[in-house]
Amino acid sequence: MNYDSILSERIKNTQPSGIRKFFDILNEMKDAISLGVGEPDFVTPWHIRDAGIYSLEKGHTKYTSNAGMAELRREVASYLNRRFQLQYDFASQILITVGGSEAIDLALRCIVNPGDEVIVPVPSFVCYGPLANMAGGVPVMVETKAENEFRLTAEELKAAITPKTKALVLPFPCNPTGGIMERSDLEAIAAVLEGTDIMILSDEIYAELTYGQHHVSPANLPELKGRTILVNGFSKSHAMTGWRMGYACGPTEIIEQMIKLHQFGIMSAPTMSQYAAVEAMRSGDGDIEKMREEYDGRRRYLVEGLRRIGLPCFEPKGAFYVFPDIRSSGLSSDEFCERFLMEEKVAVISGAAFGPGGEGFVRCCYAASMKDIAEALTRMDHFLTNLRGK
Repeated sequence: MNYDSILSERIKNTQPSGIRKFFDILNEMKDAISLGVGEPDFVTPWHIRDAGIYSLEKGHTKYTSNAGMAELRREVASYLNRRFQLQYDFASQILITVGGSEAIDLALRCIVNPGDEVIVPVPSFVCYGPLANMAGGVPVMVETKAENEFRLTAEELKAAITPKTKALVLPFPCNPTGGIMERSDLEAIAAVLEGTDIMILSDEIYAELTYGQHHVSPANLPELKGRTILVNGFSKSHAMTGWRMGYACGPTEIIEQMIKLHQFGIMSAPTMSQYAAVEAMRSGDGDIEKMREEYDGRRRYLVEGLRRIGLPCFEPKGAFYVFPDIRSSGLSSDEFCERFLMEEKVAVISGAAFGPGGEGFVRCCYAASMKDIAEALTRMDHFLTNLRGK
């Protein structure tokens, strides 16, 4: 069998995620610290776990409707209205997905035709470009800059738009930079998009994790809501990564097509997880506040520590990452990460993994214990001291 000729060219040409590059090595190391994986170190709150367990005890083990349990979609609609002043019809404008990643995939496959361009601000999460490619689209990377706090400016967007532009990804709050878009930024984006049919795919998985300001969605702006597909989930806000629960909200005409694709590819999201998600939506606001307060303390401690040891670092406004500038080390991002892992047993992620504009930076995740963050800073200081001494 000639598997090279059998395999899809799109899949063969898609590079694996750079985020997990060194994790196999890390797992074999003793006394190693990971500031790599973007996963809360909190366990899912007990009342949410208990709801999932109780659903099994009650025998709720069958398929749900393709769009997700009506009870869960109602709770998502109520949550979005309560927390973000967003109004969606649970019956026709909300789809429950297997994590936010499935929602992103569905959205792109439902709106992109072969050759359509998808604008992706970078540095950003690794999935947008490959998923646009696999939908037949052409990702157009637009570099955001540290001096602009890693925001997408109206000028940068306008310069990237062509007659082939179909969609704009807005990945804010941003992984890996911690950058956000404020209302004034979105109003400027709205002015650029006025009179076009360009859709917005707004990945808001970190919407609950902002510091010092309230998250604003493109869908909060009347002039953008009709062109916005909002993606969110439970992984970051409720420490529910392994439950694989996400959702998409948007115009009825688009959501009904996403449901159709979801129906053939997935059928329905896991039933037990949906019952747990109902509890998270209904009674989890206090959990969010406690976790965000803890992250905020870690954020300030890590930024201060990085600056103290000589690494310039933008103060993140959202998510749970810092993105320090490591160019003074004289190493590339990949070299820095590999040597830091091998010499000091600490894993951080190369900024180059997150697209153009990420070179010269590394991502450090502060969804780790304060003890591990403090020790990682000590080891990084030692690493940099040795580099400067050579």
